[in-house]
Amino acid sequence: MTGANDRAAVRGRVLSVASECVGLIKTGGLADVVGALPAALAAQGWDMRVLLPAYRGLAAHLKDAREVWAETDLYGGPARVLAGRAAGLRVLLLDAPHLFDREGGPYSAHGADFPDNPERFAALSWVAAAIAREGTDDDWRPDILHAHDWQAGLAPAYLRYQGVSDVRSVLTIHNIAFQGIAASYKLSALRLPHSEFHSGGFEYWGNISSLKAGLVTADRITTVSPTYADELMRPEFGMGLEGVIASRASDLEGLLNGVDEAVWDPANDPEIATYSARRPKGKAQNRAALLEEFGLGEVPGPLAILVSRLTGQKGIDLVLAALPDFVAAGGALAVLGSGEPALEAALRDAEVRFPGRVAVRIGYDEGLSHRMFGGGDAVLVPSRFEPCGLTQMYGLRYGTIPVVAATGGLNDTVIGATPASLAAGAATGIVFHPIDNLGLSQALRHLVQLHADEKEWARMRTRAMKTDVGWSSRSAAYAALYESLLS
Repeated sequence: MTGANDRAAVRGRVLSVASECVGLIKTGGLADVVGALPAALAAQGWDMRVLLPAYRGLAAHLKDAREVWAETDLYGGPARVLAGRAAGLRVLLLDAPHLFDREGGPYSAHGADFPDNPERFAALSWVAAAIAREGTDDDWRPDILHAHDWQAGLAPAYLRYQGVSDVRSVLTIHNIAFQGIAASYKLSALRLPHSEFHSGGFEYWGNISSLKAGLVTADRITTVSPTYADELMRPEFGMGLEGVIASRASDLEGLLNGVDEAVWDPANDPEIATYSARRPKGKAQNRAALLEEFGLGEVPGPLAILVSRLTGQKGIDLVLAALPDFVAAGGALAVLGSGEPALEAALRDAEVRFPGRVAVRIGYDEGLSHRMFGGGDAVLVPSRFEPCGLTQMYGLRYGTIPVVAATGGLNDTVIGATPASLAAGAATGIVFHPIDNLGLSQALRHLVQLHADEKEWARMRTRAMKTDVGWSSRSAAYAALYESLLS
């Protein structure tokens, strides 16, 4: 256990448990949040360590590694936890080769999920609960266990089932569409009590849901925006768990994500001609460079960018439907992303149909994404649902006006350009609803009109760039949550 003198140096200790962390392993926004929170919370006086699976090659990134926990048979093989530093963070890596040392991504290979994913992430949760219960061999024990998404959903449940009461737990829902479903015959294999396999426990339509297990056992539940917290209690967003979440409404809080303002900073971005809200001239230079890089011709209207997974959830089909009118009005579109083959093919077809006005890059390139935000006039985020979203925040930061659907964190971070908000000098983007073809088409028509008014456009761009999208205020909300749990 940690000594009293050491405890006095911090407000509390938090074990953050996740399947991804930026700088080490990333497939989406979850990794960005998990990687940003420790440093942001350190400024608030909290000591946070991140527990991750040791995927193939990850342990090589760990500096000053030392073994701090071990078990001879963790879901089918020996395992240990290595503590050290990586990507600027204090990291705990669950080294269990039989579960994590394999080819592919964190969850799948060759397009198919690993069949033992329930066991793999139950093991991660089990170890998190063990560390919360017993501490590590180097005398570190958390006051709070913070679990992220279904991959860590069983951690609060194991704590509760094992009778641990002096460590509090938080579960953050980053995307409720992924729920960690396992067949009921795996109850014993997942070290779960049969007595909790019922509708008030982790049973979900005859199966096990690790996310539901966390929802019914965590002391507090958070999600990544206030609007998404409200949406989750509705059938169209709750994905079958809306009743469970509504029953925990008094324990639910929506806390907005932020972006790393050191990485996403147009005044210091090595990928672009730098600029700022006070000195915006570099924006035009970046626009010209982006048009050339994508092979686009003269664009009299707004140059829109789309940096996204190419899926139905992200509203890519809405973009395709709105493109003809947008191009006819003088606009152009540059796309970077990958996803559903049919949508990739449709975007390729649009590139052929609208030469010099639509250009597509399938895949992902971090440097190119920075150049796109640096050079684009607007960024399209027409998601049908979006728990928080970081793309629109990158757009605000770079003065690349967000055109967003009125859902989740998009609705919470962008002030739509209405007559009232423009008159009040408050608008930072365009927000549309309903989320359908007509809604996006009308938003793009509004975009073209606003872009043509140079003075109003410049004022809105300046306001966007001055919007607070960093972690300082966001981390204060997490610190307040932790403080409330300990008090």
